[in-house]
Amino acid sequence: MLVSLTEVLALAEKGGFAVGAFNTTNLECIRAVLGTAEKLGLPVIISHAQVREPVAPIETIGPVMVLSAKRSSVPVCVHLDHCTDLSYMEKALELGFTGVMYDGSLLNYGENVENTLKAVKMARARGAGVEAELGKLAHQEDGTGTGAGPVYTEPEDALRFVRDTGIDALAPSFGTSHGIYRSAPVLDLDRVAVIRDTVKLPLVMHGGSGVSPEDYRAAIKNGIRKINYFSYMSNAGVKAVRELLEREDVTYFHDVALAAQRAMAEDVEKAMRVFYGL
Repeated sequence: MLVSLTEVLALAEKGGFAVGAFNTTNLECIRAVLGTAEKLGLPVIISHAQVREPVAPIETIGPVMVLSAKRSSVPVCVHLDHCTDLSYMEKALELGFTGVMYDGSLLNYGENVENTLKAVKMARARGAGVEAELGKLAHQEDGTGTGAGPVYTEPEDALRFVRDTGIDALAPSFGTSHGIYRSAPVLDLDRVAVIRDTVKLPLVMHGGSGVSPEDYRAAIKNGIRKINYFSYMSNAGVKAVRELLEREDVTYFHDVALAAQRAMAEDVEKAMRVFYGL
């Protein structure tokens, strides 16, 4: 069933878990995520990031995501991830997305607030929830960045931002990074707890792939209610395809796609069992 971002986050808050938000760049990703969520009976978020537009145009993948959510036996939010262009956000909302994340983290504070307010107004008109980011990760969603380290979110800045924008969920920076980690991340989990107690909103972990189960559990205990997860799921599909091609003389592409889907589903289940405390 299709639900809003606020609805799925309310379920996470009530249950004391973090809902998984998985980028679904093709049908195999969608099936891997929703099939696993249905198997475990869990609410879930399927996301499309603006940076993936060359891989999966939103006009193509968006309607498939929305229809798949509507037909699912579990609550599913269809979410726009890391949107920097408000016209692109409007397109997602028109397609039926029920959550949006405006990313103004590279802008100055005033511009970030101004655009986030516009995003909130647009989303509210269509019953969608809004997530926004304050602070900066070492590597961005598209893989750019110096890798020198994150710009950590200060609790007082977070409170000001939440009050100035009226968002439904906040993605603070506390040491994670997008993509594949080159070394184990060092997370400031105490900062997460302070921000939670300060802003009193559901918090979001970006760059969720590759974090240890222990750190996931501590982050969730401290207020994380949504975890973005993609890179390691996708890489599991790549590894499965590589192993299949080394093992067999494959004729049909659908056999390759199915191997990737199955491997991604296995990786998603491992992640979900940690996120939801199973």
